Amino acid sequence: MKKQLMLGVICLTAIFTLTACADDKSETNSNENMNSSTSKEESGNTDHSMMHHSTSGEVPEGLKVADNPIYPVGSQAIIETDHMHGMKGAVATIVGAYDTTVYTISYTPTTGGEKVSNHKWIIHEEIKDAGDEALKPGSKVTIEADHMEGMQGATAEIDSAEKTTVYMVDYTSTTDGEKVTNHKWVTESELSSK
Repeated sequence: MKKQLMLGVICLTAIFTLTACADDKSETNSNENMNSSTSKEESGNTDHSMMHHSTSGEVPEGLKVADNPIYPVGSQAIIETDHMHGMKGAVATIVGAYDTTVYTISYTPTTGGEKVSNHKWIIHEEIKDAGDEALKPGSKVTIEADHMEGMQGATAEIDSAEKTTVYMVDYTSTTDGEKVTNHKWVTESELSSK
């Protein structure tokens, strides 16, 4: 009888312990989901977690090197935007400067999942059969860039267009110390003098 009572107490203790652990885990997941949806809202429904931080540095054919950029190749500037965590406030080294039209776009990834809204940035030369003239907001296009998983080949709608100088930059993340090389793209207005 004593052994059965002791076994019962041990079983109950184990059940309470496992239940408490399960509650902690679901609360953690709930908090993670809340943080995830909060950051999506703050960034205008754009989730850059699948963004390719570093690239090969190759640029699309026909992209014009800027003649007299405010931030010349080799110079440094402060990044004033937060396309990705750890970007805002980082010191950028300018790797390339190009004159083009930049677009914010909305598209559904070819890999499935939620629609991406107001993605910054793709450039004119990363749009299939873009032609010579800048495209207008509302235009439907096919993306040739692969900045994010499921982007290349997706049909997108142009949300905004701006003729400017864009920069390819190297920087070290302010959040995790990761070195990012050849990040595409940062616009001139998203940088400030060091």
